[in-house]
Amino acid sequence: MNFEITEGVVNGAQKVVFYGPEGIGKTKFASKFPDPVFIDTEGSTKKYNVRRLPKPTSWQILIDEVKSVINNRPCKTLVIDTADWAERLCTEAVCSRHGKSGVEEFGYGTGYTYVAEEWGRFLNLLQDVVDVANINVVLTAHAIIRKFEQPNEMGAYDRYELKLGKKTTAQTAPITKEWADMVLFANYKTFSVAVDDKGKKHKAQGGQRVMYTTHHPCWDAKNRDDLPEELPLDYSAIAHLFNNQTNVTPTVAVPPVTNTTPQQQPVVEEIKVEKELQQGGIQETVLTENANVVQQAVESKLPKALKDLMNQALVTEKEIRRAVSMKGYYPEDTPVENYDPNFINGVLIGAWPQILEFINTNVREF
Repeated sequence: MNFEITEGVVNGAQKVVFYGPEGIGKTKFASKFPDPVFIDTEGSTKKYNVRRLPKPTSWQILIDEVKSVINNRPCKTLVIDTADWAERLCTEAVCSRHGKSGVEEFGYGTGYTYVAEEWGRFLNLLQDVVDVANINVVLTAHAIIRKFEQPNEMGAYDRYELKLGKKTTAQTAPITKEWADMVLFANYKTFSVAVDDKGKKHKAQGGQRVMYTTHHPCWDAKNRDDLPEELPLDYSAIAHLFNNQTNVTPTVAVPPVTNTTPQQQPVVEEIKVEKELQQGGIQETVLTENANVVQQAVESKLPKALKDLMNQALVTEKEIRRAVSMKGYYPEDTPVENYDPNFINGVLIGAWPQILEFINTNVREF
């Protein structure tokens, strides 16, 4: 088998991880990338005039939103703001899937391995955003200070790291840094100044916002474009790296995000049914109330994560009850709101793709 050999620089979308302490300006910096659309996992874009997808209330919703970006191509940059809050959704999904209340319940680091595997699949999906849709991906994240000890040296020192994986056995932070083309660390540049004649008392001064582009004993960073080690925290310092990206014209127009929350006022529609009576052929008009009134009242009591999944797939509470009954979990007349919370989180939400496939195959009549 022969393979084609290519050479030279390949211009295209890039994968960027941008992290730093809270309040440093991560969201504002990410908003300067070409034509961004945000998936706001923590609600940090409320004060910014940016385009955003609905805040994901579950891991499955987050995955579906990323897939919609691949299919619809509504932007040039997809921003996940922030990655550490997205990891929370990932951890919750893994725990629900295995019937655990927390990742520590798995024992011997097994839970962290499951989370790392699920996070790796998510990074593969983001890779498709870059490769298939030619859209930049920016992951913002918070920074955390951890003690670090060199294997060949005595003593430990503090260093900044991605706030991913609270335990040293977690692998989400390393694979995220490996996945990225560029890792940028933002911080306040401070220096110590002596305030007495003997030089024993010092105070911090400065506070300029800067970003670092290369590895340092006190933080992680990298780039493949020969950037200076230190740059001002300004997107213009790296804007030239994204100017050669080929624009991707959306093939499908993205519909505006509409509020799928049920209306408070019930809607009654008149359906005229002409019924011919046997005795006199008399026609009578029958008023029937919209079945959505009852459906809305029921769904209002369901967990928001489940409601979002149902609204996205246009699944009704009746279809959920029918599928659960066919699987033998609960009688069909049992309201979903009365299901065990662990069953809702672990089965209905945690295994939603399988539930939806079962509904489409065995419950719905097409």
